Amino acid sequence: MGNKLNSLCRVLLLPGILLAANSSVLAQTGEWVSTTSTSNWEVKHKIPAAQSRKTADAEVFTDKTLQKVEGFGGCFNELGYTSLQLLSSNDRQTIMKELFAPNIGANFTICRMPVGANDFSLDWYSYDETEGDFDLKNFSIAHDLKTLIPFIKEAKKYNPKLALWASPWSPPQWLKRNKHYAAAMVPSKEMIQKYEASGHKLTGMDFSNVTNGLESSQVGKEGTDMFVQDDKYFTTYANYFGKFIDAYKKQGINIGMVMPQNEFNSAQVFPSCTWTAHGLAKFVSYLGPQMQQRGVKVFFGTDERPNEKLADTLLTSPESGKFITGMGFQWAGKGAIAGIHNRYPNLTLYQSEQECGDGQNDWKYCRYTWDLMKHYFNSGANAYMYWNISLNEGGISHWGWHQNSLVSVDTTARTYKFNHEYYLFKHLSHYVKPGAVMLSTGGTFNNMLAFKNPDNSVILIVQNDGENEKQVTIKVGNKTISPILEADSFNTFVVN
Repeated sequence: MGNKLNSLCRVLLLPGILLAANSSVLAQTGEWVSTTSTSNWEVKHKIPAAQSRKTADAEVFTDKTLQKVEGFGGCFNELGYTSLQLLSSNDRQTIMKELFAPNIGANFTICRMPVGANDFSLDWYSYDETEGDFDLKNFSIAHDLKTLIPFIKEAKKYNPKLALWASPWSPPQWLKRNKHYAAAMVPSKEMIQKYEASGHKLTGMDFSNVTNGLESSQVGKEGTDMFVQDDKYFTTYANYFGKFIDAYKKQGINIGMVMPQNEFNSAQVFPSCTWTAHGLAKFVSYLGPQMQQRGVKVFFGTDERPNEKLADTLLTSPESGKFITGMGFQWAGKGAIAGIHNRYPNLTLYQSEQECGDGQNDWKYCRYTWDLMKHYFNSGANAYMYWNISLNEGGISHWGWHQNSLVSVDTTARTYKFNHEYYLFKHLSHYVKPGAVMLSTGGTFNNMLAFKNPDNSVILIVQNDGENEKQVTIKVGNKTISPILEADSFNTFVVN
């Protein structure tokens, strides 16, 4: 999943990089941490130096900088909060400190939150469900005082500078054509059996106890606008966003950016709303001025399709393009990010949601997550967000989807554990600081990412995906390391 720059570097270099006899080497300086499926976050005592004239497998070009990194984080949702409430106060504080306190653990600096209900909320709700309340007289975030607001405040206690951005999964029901929060009917047992008989699998899905009350006449469809395309409705919804920003600010929580709709192409059994790109462009022309008044940025997203033309519609529209300063990609949207980065190099790009898994939190999915991270950063991403911070073991939502999480809570023993993906995230987020830049690399070995921090330290994240130990020699500027990587391991090296 290397990018074009990496490919170019490999063309310009010979298959191996011969190190000069007088190259300076890195002996016992720096830091090395390793993680395997059976050993998390093992700190090594030294980084082995390369022997003179040893051919390097890879080179990190410390003077060839790529995009800037804004940070890493997760999402605040209700099931994340309620799972943590099953633990003791001391355990909760330990987890939040590990996740959010600067330079302690994951070092999260930027997080996502919903505008109203999402698929991992306790149930459906919005901030104004009063039919025809175009003046939003009944707008209220009282629901969030029970869960999301204390969750966010607890995180900000450890990192007051934590950046937040928000997106809705569904507008209030009365602003939609189908007058319902969902856009897809819960599949029947017969439909599921027929689907799986065709060779497909509903990974992580369990609809046995799920209802949403949607009728066949209310079903949404990709490529259509479920939101009512009318000036009064656009104006009201833009004001809805504004009231949301203002209400949270009164709680001491500043939200710095919004995206107009989560997964705007997807009709789901949970809160969702399909839009066309043209419909979103029209709405952004109303949303943009409301956010500008409050100093809040507007990104386009979240985009879950590989179709770059969807972004072009908003970015080139005179109605919306002037308001959009970034874009969020998730799921199949990963197929569009590289092309958008190439054509809009000044656009800030977020990986807005880690693909969610099936609730097993296994090592196989952790390895897949690494492939995703490489793809997004090699394609120009400026930030990377996990989805569920914490869930009860099994990670099932109100709408029947088992998903992975950074933390799993045992509801019987009232204990917790950090999962494999947490440690992989930490391999990057603990060391790669906001303001770091990604570095270009070359050579025959490319299973790594490289970044340079504002203090000029170079961070290498390297995987050995093989079944045996592997020695890799990496030239970093005028220093060279040659560690032996454990089988099937992730490694972070700090080169000062």
